[in-house]
Amino acid sequence: SSGINAEYGKQWYQRRVRGKMTVEPPRGVKANLLRNFQQYNDEFLSSCTGRDAEFKGLLFSLMMFNAVTCERRKFGSLGFNIAYDFTAGDYAICVSQLNMFLLEYAPQVPLKVLHYTAGDINYGGRVTDDWDRRCINTILHGFYNREVLSEDHLFSESGTYHQLPHDALYKDYVRYIKSLPLNDSPELFGLHENANMTYAQNETFAILDKFLLMQAKTGSAGGRSQEEVMEDTAKQILSRVPQPFNIVDVMERHPVLYEESMNTVLQQEIILYNTLIKLIHSSLNDLLKALKGLVVMSDALETMSLAVFNNCVPTMWANKAYPSLKPLASWVADLLQRLDFVKNWNVNGIPNVFWISGFFFPQAFITGALQNYARKTSISIDTISFNYTVIPVTEEIKEKPETGCYISGLFLEGARWSNENHALTESRPKELFTDMPVIRLIPIPDRVAPTTGMYICPVYKTLTRAGTLSTTGHSTNFVMPLELPSDKPQEHWIKRAVALICALDY
Repeated sequence: SSGINAEYGKQWYQRRVRGKMTVEPPRGVKANLLRNFQQYNDEFLSSCTGRDAEFKGLLFSLMMFNAVTCERRKFGSLGFNIAYDFTAGDYAICVSQLNMFLLEYAPQVPLKVLHYTAGDINYGGRVTDDWDRRCINTILHGFYNREVLSEDHLFSESGTYHQLPHDALYKDYVRYIKSLPLNDSPELFGLHENANMTYAQNETFAILDKFLLMQAKTGSAGGRSQEEVMEDTAKQILSRVPQPFNIVDVMERHPVLYEESMNTVLQQEIILYNTLIKLIHSSLNDLLKALKGLVVMSDALETMSLAVFNNCVPTMWANKAYPSLKPLASWVADLLQRLDFVKNWNVNGIPNVFWISGFFFPQAFITGALQNYARKTSISIDTISFNYTVIPVTEEIKEKPETGCYISGLFLEGARWSNENHALTESRPKELFTDMPVIRLIPIPDRVAPTTGMYICPVYKTLTRAGTLSTTGHSTNFVMPLELPSDKPQEHWIKRAVALICALDY
């Protein structure tokens, strides 16, 4: 407790206690609501003269929005791509503006103004990712609307979270908040029940990672010393990873042509993979020499050796590689699959279906597909965009399309694809990821995107979804948007944080 025991007195504490007490933010919707509401009283609830019903209804709805927004962070990338630190000040200024605008715009309820100030300035001002901004504005729209002023409005489908009567007093709000469940249900956040599994996994992996960092740096594993494990692992990787591609042979097979941009894409991919392969071979050979005492064990080699022992991708490799969350063993297996994809392309020519997850830089491939069509039709590439068609799983692809291309290798998170309905549908219990069928990208000039019956689904390279903010305004982890057919409103899937992922973490 931070309270002072009268038996000892304040001076005793000042002489002996040198630590600092910190107040951690509440965890859970219930604790968040209770903390915010306890700073009010009946006088404050009736401070918006003549508009008490609207003020209390929108205040409690705003409080729910604040709690939901703050607590979504615990679900990791399902909550937001980036974990934003929303503060009590963001909420406080929204409350002040709510009171002010209700009085200023009386008798109307200025929802458009309130939505803009909260979603684009107070909370949205902290958001740096475009897809997160879409998400937070969609969530805000569910809490700042005319329906929340109804006494029987439900904030969750189960009815656990609901609006209170207009004549409710301060004590009624506090009593209701204290009756809420301690553990938050994903339905309040608009997420699927599987989100709880993702949250639990994230917490578990974080704890295990800390245990891994605290383990002894010496000792044995299964009767073998740490050095023996490192040496065996290094030799296995060296024996599996092939030598670099002959770039001269690649350029002869696939020369740079005006009418075929994919040749340039292949050359760029092979150059990047060659750089990574050379680094893997040279660093592993240096590590084997260092373990035998033939060369000095530098700091870089020591860091790499510990990563190899812990089944993690060495930092020096990750800096030169594509984004990946896989452990070392899975990472090497994935690298070999990528190299096979590039090798088959080099030997057998342009594939019928492109494995988009196998690209080092998939954005170059997307640009190349658009460029091929632009040069073929002599149309400006700036006016061309893709139309998307999901191919039925029963249909066999035997040849390349006349225009556009086929892509595969994507995983759907937050939902699944229904082959029967040919649309997005809810995930099955305990099924976090599902394979996405082959998708055809069809370039069309001056295309008008559909406004209904579609969900604009972002494609990311890894499950973290977060990356470095690029000059395009998107994260470097972001690949492209895809339009997927849906029989539900787009807002439903936005709250579900549905996305397509190129590579999983296992």
